[in-house]
Amino acid sequence: RLERSTAGQRAFVWGAAGSASLPHVTPSCRRHGSNAPCVVLHRGVLGLGGAPCPPALPSAVRFTDCAGQQRAAFIADDTRFRVRADGVVSVKRPLQLHRREIAFSVHAWDAAGRKHSAWVTLKGANGSARPRGRKAGSPRVLAFPEPGHGLRRRKRDWVIPPINCPENERGPFPKKLAQIKSNKDKETKVFYSITGQGADSPPVGVFTIERETGWLEVTKPLDREDISRYILFSHAVSANGQPVEDPTEIVITVTDQNDNRPVFTQQVFVGYIEEGAKPGTSVMTVNATDADDGVNADNGIINYSILSQEPPHQMFTIDPEKGIISVIATGLDRESTPNYTLIIQAADQEGKGLTTTATAIIEVTDANDNTPIFDPTMYEGTVEENKAGVVVARLKVKDLDVQGSPAWRAVYYIKSGDQDYDFSITTDPKTNDGILRTVKNRYELVVGVSNEVPLTVSIPTSTANVLVIVRDVNEAPIFMPPVKRVEVSEDLPVGQEVTSYTAQDPDKDQRYRMGNDPAGWLAINPETGIVSTTRALDRESAHTLNSTYKARALPCTVGHVPPGAPDATGTGTLLLVLQDVNDNGPTPEPRFFDICNRQPEEQMLTIVDKDLPPNTYPFQAALEHGSSTNWTVRVTGQDGLVLKLVKELEPGEYSIFLKLTDGQGKAQVTLVKAQVCECEGAAKNCERRAYVAGGLGVPAILGILGVLLLLLLLFVKRRKVVKEPLLPPEDDMRDNVYHYDEEGGGEEDQDYDLSQLHRGLDARPEVIRNDVAPPLMAAPQYRPRPANPDEIGNFIDENLKAADTDPTAPPYDSLLVFDYEGSGSEATSLSSLNSSASDRDQDYDYLNEWGSRFKKLADLYGGGEEDD
Repeated sequence: RLERSTAGQRAFVWGAAGSASLPHVTPSCRRHGSNAPCVVLHRGVLGLGGAPCPPALPSAVRFTDCAGQQRAAFIADDTRFRVRADGVVSVKRPLQLHRREIAFSVHAWDAAGRKHSAWVTLKGANGSARPRGRKAGSPRVLAFPEPGHGLRRRKRDWVIPPINCPENERGPFPKKLAQIKSNKDKETKVFYSITGQGADSPPVGVFTIERETGWLEVTKPLDREDISRYILFSHAVSANGQPVEDPTEIVITVTDQNDNRPVFTQQVFVGYIEEGAKPGTSVMTVNATDADDGVNADNGIINYSILSQEPPHQMFTIDPEKGIISVIATGLDRESTPNYTLIIQAADQEGKGLTTTATAIIEVTDANDNTPIFDPTMYEGTVEENKAGVVVARLKVKDLDVQGSPAWRAVYYIKSGDQDYDFSITTDPKTNDGILRTVKNRYELVVGVSNEVPLTVSIPTSTANVLVIVRDVNEAPIFMPPVKRVEVSEDLPVGQEVTSYTAQDPDKDQRYRMGNDPAGWLAINPETGIVSTTRALDRESAHTLNSTYKARALPCTVGHVPPGAPDATGTGTLLLVLQDVNDNGPTPEPRFFDICNRQPEEQMLTIVDKDLPPNTYPFQAALEHGSSTNWTVRVTGQDGLVLKLVKELEPGEYSIFLKLTDGQGKAQVTLVKAQVCECEGAAKNCERRAYVAGGLGVPAILGILGVLLLLLLLFVKRRKVVKEPLLPPEDDMRDNVYHYDEEGGGEEDQDYDLSQLHRGLDARPEVIRNDVAPPLMAAPQYRPRPANPDEIGNFIDENLKAADTDPTAPPYDSLLVFDYEGSGSEATSLSSLNSSASDRDQDYDYLNEWGSRFKKLADLYGGGEEDD
């Protein structure tokens, strides 16, 4: 309770949401007489520094007439504030503080009807400090002076009445709306102006003010749907241009007229309802909008109605306010009426104003009111034994519901006869047939059928009887297991048993043989199925993958087979997981490199060991056979090797004997070639540089080769020998030449140069042979050369056997005509033995020049043969 004699003004702090600054509210108490009401102000929320003040956060003004009366009629003369009968003060809209303070009056009337007023000034202040001597959250109390002292009301500077302007006015324009007047117009000449939307901001010129009288005018018709409210600020200045009043906010509200029809959100609405739906079931909702005001007036309030239904059965109704279309009667049947068309009307002003129409199409969906029926009801099928997944029978049904719908799609089930669950029955999605599959020898089944969705009516379901006969067949042997995995060491002795791998066949006995054995390492006992090795195993072979060797075993069937049954075969896969042994020494890669002889770079090599840890690293390296004179070697990292030239060498190729030893002591000496070049630092294409330094480019070299090739062809053409007849004339008779198995002069077949033989064969020209070739037959497969030197013996034996049985290898069992023996042959042609065309003696003395081997022949034809 405040006494004016104690304090004429008190400052109140109102909390501001989200702001550190708080305004000060300073109420002034003025005496108005006895029994003045007591006004109490509680903490409220306002915006500061231009921040908007939310109207939902009020302050409170509590009234008491000091006799216990708590309620009174309050009025704030500032239209931006509202005061309820319970004393709650709130702002009507977001409020901006455009100046440092806002002042307004709050009026109250007591029980006797006397008016009492309090002047409130709202000031902006920085900081958030609360007044001292007051607890946080407790309200400030302002009590009007006691009766008898009276209050002097402070007169307000501006008088701005509320302004409402209807839309679509016809004029005449400009039309006066209100007069703005300052109480200082008696002291000085006042000129008025307005700013804001509709004045100097778009749309410009909608509102004007008479400069001297202050009459506010509208210049044209307004449209509420375009702009529903205008906020202006009025200004008053003296003749010299100085403001005499602070700017005041003017709010002009455009009142609505019913000038817009309702508009449906779509012209055609589509809904679905299941046949047989009960009354009251919702189908769909239609919606329309109206741009007119539906809050403060009924111009935007829409009501819905159904104008017509096709077919003309009153099956549907619509909620007039919500637009929900629902079923009103029974009897929806898709088979008789699959869809309905409704004309919907929307009218504003609660159904009494402007109207519009739209179409609603309602489709009646199918319900499962028909059960599927088997047609026929008896089936019989035959299937071979052990053929799982084979179709035994296709069961057919009829259903009157919509084809393809859940009410039409059939679901089959076996009611009896399948105690062991050996059957499966599925539905063909295209034909709706039931597909039955089985694996036993004889069955008598009862099959039922239903739909994917339950029936909407109580109807007995249909069943069918199915007789299934399983026919005996020749079953294929089955290896147990189909894939067998065995771990063995790669150094397993030849002939050692690996495992036993057998197959089962109820129809007959079994014998076994190896199928796919890529490396030829295995053999299987035909009777017992015991698998053993025939050759040494090698984990590092090209036939292994991830240390696993894959082979297949095949059964050979013997015994009784059902009449007319075809042969049945099975296969078993044997996986040999080879355990590594330390049978490979480490080797360096690469084995050839270029290096400069002056200040050379170190050569980085990689150590390769085909074995697996721990038969690999750590490695050791050493130089053998005098290689340490020019080179040094060291191991770096886990598998790195560094070779270094220690002194300058002459250019050329050098051999380095490098000995590498793995962690288990397995050692191997490898020859590494080094091309020493005349250079310094890094060696790059040293051979090519030496070659290019000779002065010949690539075109010149190609030209020289072409000339040499041309000369060679000319030489061969001139040396061509004229062919002579192979057989002598019929009248030329000669003595027989006898074979004495004597070679004389010692044998020279103990030592020969195989490379010379190959060079002679490889130098043969391309000559077409006209002898008879054997029939086309598949050539044998020769085994490639193994990487392991220990396998060379087996490699030679196998390839020798293959060559002996090769049907395409000469000699052929046919007459061979040697019509050409090559250019420059010393024997020229066989026709030289019968080169004489007459019966006179020929000179065979040249046979004595052939040596001791042909001594007998020279004696026979030269007349030097001794008599026995």
